[in-house]
Amino acid sequence: MKVRAVTGFFDPGFPLQPDRVAGMASPMKAMREGLQEMGYEIQSLRLATPPPSQMENPVPPSDMAEFARQIEAECFVQGVDYLALGPILAGDEDGFAVLPDVLGATGSVFVTGRFADIRNGLSLQAARACAKVIHASASLSPDGFTNLRFAALANVYPGSPFFPAAYHSRGEPAIALAVEGAELAVEAMRDTTSMSAIRRQLISRIEAHAMTLTRVAQPIATEHEISFLGIDFSMAPFPEQQRSLGTALETFGVPSIGLAGTVAAASALAECLDQAQFQRTGFCGLFFPVFEDSALAAGAAQGTLTVRDLMLYATICGAGLDTVPIPGDVSVDQIMAVLIDLGALALRHDKPLTARLMPIPGKTVGDEVHFDFPYFADTRVMAVHAQPLNGLLAGSGVLRIGPHRI
Repeated sequence: MKVRAVTGFFDPGFPLQPDRVAGMASPMKAMREGLQEMGYEIQSLRLATPPPSQMENPVPPSDMAEFARQIEAECFVQGVDYLALGPILAGDEDGFAVLPDVLGATGSVFVTGRFADIRNGLSLQAARACAKVIHASASLSPDGFTNLRFAALANVYPGSPFFPAAYHSRGEPAIALAVEGAELAVEAMRDTTSMSAIRRQLISRIEAHAMTLTRVAQPIATEHEISFLGIDFSMAPFPEQQRSLGTALETFGVPSIGLAGTVAAASALAECLDQAQFQRTGFCGLFFPVFEDSALAAGAAQGTLTVRDLMLYATICGAGLDTVPIPGDVSVDQIMAVLIDLGALALRHDKPLTARLMPIPGKTVGDEVHFDFPYFADTRVMAVHAQPLNGLLAGSGVLRIGPHRI
């Protein structure tokens, strides 16, 4: 099992204080070294900030692109691979408007926009602003790849170590681990045919790895006087068969991802995650990133896996719509319609969901998509099944949606 990221959470200061970046890089590197000594491969070191408007000294929208360039350069100096600026919040129209500029000015900076949360409801205006960012960012590169670095957030709390959703709340620096847990599900099913045995095996593997990871991470965090938030033990995949969530589900008995049975198999795996005992942060669910999982990519290419299916999985255990290839001529109104449905699911089920939609310029539904990128599998463009909204849903109000009560 690999560790996707050691993620540090901090306020970098504005103007940027380079010593704060160096101060966070030190425990992250120590944690990487400690985990490598235990046999874990560490994919990346990452940093995440508070929302720019909520930093100790807020970053004006007019300065965000230059600030992002500066902190990206400092991360490079300190050996940090990626940075996530905290989300632009509902009502900050100027902040949303400059996000394509931030993406265009950087290559390793991730940005987000939050359009729904339990306290404030679902902002139709912010959902449209997120849709505009997705639409504008699709043309920043000829292949639409830039949208890999933007996500629309619904009910996502601070402290998740997975990108792009990672961000910090106000307060002391902290650190957390993101793991690629899909491999454990594949391993648990490899030599076992009993459902009860699979359950025991998977829970046992999760808890054993979590214990080892925590035993390494907690003392390092304590030594550097930062908080250890815990582990996001989500079933995050990789485009290899033995590290694929889709492979795990198909091994469970689903003929092909997207067909009937997928919900039952996914729910059973998610239940194992729920029952495992470890220090949690972030999503701790199942990730369904179409590009990043060979089985999901194949299902999308064959037409058995649809955006509607991904929405369904978001209601039970998924983390939303992740790296989903959609037509290049999709409109802002169509993207917004998809986002508000996802936001409603997040609020109704009181769970974190994200949307990382990737319009592919010049491509339409069914066209093949290939990126020369080792973390992506080949697939085809998926239909969004959305039309512009009208009436109240086309306005700029707020939908007050609370969790279901029994």
